[in-house]
Amino acid sequence: VQLQASGGGLVQTGGSLRLSCSVSGLTFSKPGMGWFRQAPGKERQFVAAVRKGTSSTYYADSVKGRFTISRDNANSGVYLQMNSLRPEDTAVYYCASVGMGNPIMSSYYRPSTYALWGQGTLVTVSS
Repeated sequence: VQLQASGGGLVQTGGSLRLSCSVSGLTFSKPGMGWFRQAPGKERQFVAAVRKGTSSTYYADSVKGRFTISRDNANSGVYLQMNSLRPEDTAVYYCASVGMGNPIMSSYYRPSTYALWGQGTLVTVSS
């Protein structure tokens, strides 16, 4: 199974980007998926997730109302639409899958819940 994140880049404050995460090798659809980010010198931080088998979504408070996670039903991947970007959103963004698991909702915020990770894509927001 492979996850491939793409779509990062340089954008000005207030701009938008759409990240994509394609998934190959999974034998089932609608896996639990999440986006995390990691800024230099900081811990990996939860951004958004979509629960396995559903379209139920969860967001970090810092991105609520600005970011939207959605499924790419063609390949079990996900998108992350990021609007009203701020300099503090600058980070490497990672997509991840819980794999075969079906964790409870409260677990989606923890990196340890995810079995599979993509390589990350850099988002830089200039002020």
